[in-house]
Amino acid sequence: MGTLLALGIAAIAFILAKSLPVVGGPVLGISLGILMTSLWKLPQVYNKGLKFTSKYILQLAVVLLGFDMNMTNILRVGQQSILVICLTLTAAFLTAFLVGRLLQINKNLTILIGVGTAICGGSAIAAASSAIDADDQDISYSISTIFLFNVLAVFLFPLIGHLLKLSDTGFGMWAGTAINDTSSVVAAGFSFSNAAGNFATIVKLTRSLMIVPVTLALAFLTSRSGKAGHQFSLVKVFPWFVLGFLAAAVLNSSGWLPGNDTATLAQVGKFLIIMAMAAIGLNTSIQAFIKTGPKAVLLGAVTWLVVAVSALVVQLFTRML
Repeated sequence: MGTLLALGIAAIAFILAKSLPVVGGPVLGISLGILMTSLWKLPQVYNKGLKFTSKYILQLAVVLLGFDMNMTNILRVGQQSILVICLTLTAAFLTAFLVGRLLQINKNLTILIGVGTAICGGSAIAAASSAIDADDQDISYSISTIFLFNVLAVFLFPLIGHLLKLSDTGFGMWAGTAINDTSSVVAAGFSFSNAAGNFATIVKLTRSLMIVPVTLALAFLTSRSGKAGHQFSLVKVFPWFVLGFLAAAVLNSSGWLPGNDTATLAQVGKFLIIMAMAAIGLNTSIQAFIKTGPKAVLLGAVTWLVVAVSALVVQLFTRML
């Protein structure tokens, strides 16, 4: 039921986007979803389908976007973005640590918000929470906080990008390194332009791979601190859709599939992004944001702003070298 509802909203957003290309389908999808769930309390029968759509349909969409990519470009963009990614990750972790201590926020919640902001939102929080044995309250607070800034990013980043007159490459680099979650990166990127969306997706997936060393480091440090009894499985938390995206890009680059077929698959992926955004909008609880700990929101806001600004500054600095 939830999947069909998201499909219907996505179809409306897709049609409206033809008349409002500056806004874009992903933003319209999440906006219509939030509007509907604010006006009408959805029955619980929709929940399972919405969660399936916001997670698995989104991952399928990212895989299909690989058919719009070329492996040469992926390797080139990965090399271009690695410095920006490393510096913004460092900025995020340092900011979260210092502000977390200043606000007297517990260590686990600070780690989850820092990792979620630095790497890939909910996926990174899921991986890190398993590694550090975080409790449900810290996980809930961190996911609510990160999701709040994911939604804001979808609306604000394209607007700011146009105001700053960023190029497609510049905006893609900024979105890919500064926005928390993959879904929001893709939504903001394609709202700016198709070229920016493609570039941002590659940068973000390169950044998502950082979940492996960071999670392993957290698991190691936690085990050293005496919490060796908790169960941690990298296999369960690793973002496998990244490998699917790369496999699709290899197929597209190899020429084994006709160009029309790969173009169609990529277009389907872009529509599924709108569908996933609609599901996320429908699953958004304004009340949950209000109930989220104000200190957690403040920590998330400061960390997010530092990452967003540092990503732009690093780009400017590297161009001046």
